Amino acid sequence: MQWLWWLCGAFVLGLVEVMTVDFTFLMLAVGALGACVAAAFGAVWWVCVIVFVVVSIIMLAAVRPFMLSHLKRKGDGEPQTGAAALVGREAVTVTAVTATGGRVKLEGEVWTARIEGGVGSVPAGSFVEVSAIDGATAVVRPKAQAQAG
Repeated sequence: MQWLWWLCGAFVLGLVEVMTVDFTFLMLAVGALGACVAAAFGAVWWVCVIVFVVVSIIMLAAVRPFMLSHLKRKGDGEPQTGAAALVGREAVTVTAVTATGGRVKLEGEVWTARIEGGVGSVPAGSFVEVSAIDGATAVVRPKAQAQAG
């Protein structure tokens, strides 16, 4: 029955990870799964605790830095996820983008967009760069004079 407690612990740690996206609780969840496996093979509670600690430390020391390095962009210190990861990306205008609105295709999704600074417009089919995300609107600036093919 001990294995079930470790499995529940791993599940709870996994849920916390989903809310934080820091990869710390994910590493602890893997440690709890290791302890769950040890318990399933009949290990006593203190062996399971040792397995949990050792696996968690290995995951935190070896795997977490590797995973975080893949989330970092352009040498920034903090991992970029969600909308923050879209800043600096290239997009293609689907409709003309002005100070009041428009649409761009960004990372395979169509977003509402507006021009940075509120001056000018960019015709449909042009390349733009995302300078900020404001709610569900991409704030963009012209990237080049070339039109998207």
